[in-house]
Amino acid sequence: MKRPLAGALTAALLGAAALTGLTANPATATGHTTATASAETGKQTKAAAPDFAGTVALSNCSGSVVRVPQSQPTDPALVLSNGHCLESGMPDPGTVVVDEPSSRSFDLLDAGANEVGTLQATKIAYGTMTDTDASIYELSSTYEEIESEYGIKPLDIAPEHPTAGTNVTVVSGYWKDTYSCAIDGFAYQLEEGGWTQKDSIRYTPECQVIGGTSGSPLVDDATGQVVGVNNTTNENGEECTLNNPCEKDEAGNVTVHQGTGYAQQVYLFADCITTGNKIDLSLPECALPSP
Repeated sequence: MKRPLAGALTAALLGAAALTGLTANPATATGHTTATASAETGKQTKAAAPDFAGTVALSNCSGSVVRVPQSQPTDPALVLSNGHCLESGMPDPGTVVVDEPSSRSFDLLDAGANEVGTLQATKIAYGTMTDTDASIYELSSTYEEIESEYGIKPLDIAPEHPTAGTNVTVVSGYWKDTYSCAIDGFAYQLEEGGWTQKDSIRYTPECQVIGGTSGSPLVDDATGQVVGVNNTTNENGEECTLNNPCEKDEAGNVTVHQGTGYAQQVYLFADCITTGNKIDLSLPECALPSP
């Protein structure tokens, strides 16, 4: 998983940069795109892509200020990132974090990737690496307060499952860089170092994401909506190890795609957020894992 940049675990897991984040906590460094690479070596040629407005930089990962269709301007704003990017470390398989106090801060970017302000979390509304790899932070500011002070609007989470062939861009607030490709397809199960994610989004080869891009929004180039959250890459061609996720089909057959990056679904959040932007896992259509 291209996880956080920092931390001993990060090195071990990501090689330590597979989990696309940069872990501040050793545990957070599981292989998801970590930011262990230098900013210069991590750069790649940009294509026409969505801008950085509404993205954020964490201490070890990337993220974005997001809303679902039912969110209101006066609601506390939400930040989307990866479960492996939590400041408490990577949640064990089967663990779901809900409504845990947090004082984490996020650097808010404008369209040109300039840092325009700092946002403050009040809690981890949701976080897990079970079935998915996602976290949602609730902020002390409302959407209208953020727009009034910084002129920045949230990104919209698409309420429907994305489709293969869609042109997309990974927008990293940590690296202030973008990676453009298409959705190649979907992995029935993605296994990595003991964690399992379901229905993961597989990129075409052009998105060579690196450590520190963990938690970046995967943006539909045509609609500007967030259709996934970037989280990992198979770095070395190993099978199902940290930083080397493998795919399993319904029959249990294993496939390894060295160099291929993945994201997790986010449309599920649209069915799990209720009045006041609160996570409610008891909602009838909510399919996110519960504690």
